[in-house]
Amino acid sequence: MKVFYLLLFALVIFNCRAQNPVLTIEGGQVQGVKADIEGVFVYRGIPYAAPPIKDLRWKAPQPVVPWKGVKLADRFGHPGYQAVHYPGGYTTEWGYGDESPYSEDCLYLNVWTKAPGNANKKLPVALWIHGGGYREGWGSEPEFDGQEWGNKDVVLVSINYRLGVFGFLAHPELSKESPNKVSGNYGILDQIESLKWIKKNIAQFGGDPDNVTIFGQSAGAGSVKTLCESPLARGLFKRAIIMSGGGITTTPPAAPNAAPGARPGGMGGFGPVTLEQAEAQTKEILDWAGLTTLEKMRAASTETVYTVGSLYSSVTGNRTRMTGSPIVDGYVSLQTFDAAAIDNKLANVPYMIGYTMNDMGNMSPGIADFCLNREGFGSKAYAYEFARPLPTDGRENVLKGAFHSSDLWYVFKSLKHCWRPWAAGDWDLSEVMLTAWTNFAKYGDPNGKNGGKWAPYTKENPKFMVFKLDANDKENSGMGDPLKP
Repeated sequence: MKVFYLLLFALVIFNCRAQNPVLTIEGGQVQGVKADIEGVFVYRGIPYAAPPIKDLRWKAPQPVVPWKGVKLADRFGHPGYQAVHYPGGYTTEWGYGDESPYSEDCLYLNVWTKAPGNANKKLPVALWIHGGGYREGWGSEPEFDGQEWGNKDVVLVSINYRLGVFGFLAHPELSKESPNKVSGNYGILDQIESLKWIKKNIAQFGGDPDNVTIFGQSAGAGSVKTLCESPLARGLFKRAIIMSGGGITTTPPAAPNAAPGARPGGMGGFGPVTLEQAEAQTKEILDWAGLTTLEKMRAASTETVYTVGSLYSSVTGNRTRMTGSPIVDGYVSLQTFDAAAIDNKLANVPYMIGYTMNDMGNMSPGIADFCLNREGFGSKAYAYEFARPLPTDGRENVLKGAFHSSDLWYVFKSLKHCWRPWAAGDWDLSEVMLTAWTNFAKYGDPNGKNGGKWAPYTKENPKFMVFKLDANDKENSGMGDPLKP
């Protein structure tokens, strides 16, 4: 009998390990933990590059530092360094406060999957790039809970990347030391590095490294647009989703209709500048602060680097700013997204692109132009509008309407993390949107492999798919009738 119980115990242990195996990836071995949904596992806080600190500050991402033993991936990694979030607006919406401390040591990713250790499964993969004006946010915000994507048989990867002056600072001395003679765009290089990590490691999580969709919202959408133009990202993804990042436009989206406290739109930053202009502006500020050499720049504290631009403006009254968003540098980015679209230099992949009804300005004309541009070059582009004003419970100082970012709860079906008094129809609408987004990741068609109601936006079919509740705003929901913008 004792032998029987020992064998039974060994069998239980074996089955547990078989279900949640130890994976061998770049850097060492890793094991995930169970998500709330049965059968889905989450791997939190996996490093995909070396910490970009000290001598690696303002350098392209470097190889992962190996670790010993099995890393239990049960905690999210540090978000990129950013300002403290105070109650009101987006902070109240997302419920910040449980994340790890902000840090320059932020190059971590998270994976949700139903097939850990099954390299033959070849599930489609989606890389989520968070928004926040290139200066805030992180991949593990509660609205980005990826377990519902995992439950739809898509391996979801979310990342943190360098933000603000740590992710996008250009300086003549940095360009001089670079083998490519450029500086800035480190945050985009981080995103490209995460795509390379997926290419090399995602099979261990049951994912197909040759079937990757990139998607992002706001500045994450701006990042997707940069990746679609960048020659360094070519071939690393198969599909792209641009959420509230505009389409083809020669000016940033206007902000008068934005919700109070809204994050910057998809382009972020303070308007286009050349690499030379960005270098000169940064040098002016850092020279003023006495940070006149690379050694001094890299020896300065995180807090000093983060605040020096604001101090300079306050003391001098000069509005010169250090770069904090992507620029056309001739290496990571060869031309603007608009120019690349017109010249047919974008990645030739299927696109989904859309916005929310009360977004940061009317994005529909630029989105329509982008879809027609893609049609002209033989690519499909599916356009949408999210038109569900979010329900409230009467509290003050909260975001209202179908505001910028409001669709995120629905795309991830993460409504359970939110304080809002959802109707049954909200859960239904979320399921419809989650299914459409994951279908696109699987098949390049939001309807699924057999097609359906949502047709690409074309000259002959100039219509956006509208996501909304029905007239009673409570019970039924789904894709509304397609409408012209």
